[in-house]
Amino acid sequence: MEYEFKIKTVEGLTDELFFDLCQANSELRMERDQHGNIIVISPTGANTGNYNSELNYEITHWNRQTRLGYVFDSSAGFTFPNGAVRSPDSSWIYKDRWESLSQNEQEKFAPICPDFMVEVRSKIDRLSDLQTKMEEYRSNGCRLGWLVDRQGKAVYIYRADGSTKTIKGETVSLDGEDVLPGFVLELSF
Repeated sequence: MEYEFKIKTVEGLTDELFFDLCQANSELRMERDQHGNIIVISPTGANTGNYNSELNYEITHWNRQTRLGYVFDSSAGFTFPNGAVRSPDSSWIYKDRWESLSQNEQEKFAPICPDFMVEVRSKIDRLSDLQTKMEEYRSNGCRLGWLVDRQGKAVYIYRADGSTKTIKGETVSLDGEDVLPGFVLELSF
């Protein structure tokens, strides 16, 4: 079973110190919210991990054909404009945006919000918490986000223009729209 708990921030916890803390405790998965609080998240169950891996494979396969950007798994951390450090289950960044970062920035929690992100709801995740996280992604520059709710058999699509769409069913077809041109994903629940 997965769990999550929050550690309140302390004064002086810089981006550099937070990165070092995460590296020194690499067995823990940590994010930081916009207020500086550290969120410790347990590993996913094997079933969710497999689902995430398959989804990441599909995005990577499309990206290898198009060579339009870079794909990241859930172990990559990004520093958003609001100061949060997040690690989406899967994310993608346009090639020119990623390559505009310095080597040092790419090696740390890159100061960039991915163009595309996916979050997969695990059994204990509260849907409302993930929806709030998706709004945070969008408000920090994400152009397209998918929240996959396997329990509810639904996908919530978040677009940069502020619109949100819900698709429900045993199987759903998702389109990468203008962010991932030509990418189509068939998901089964």
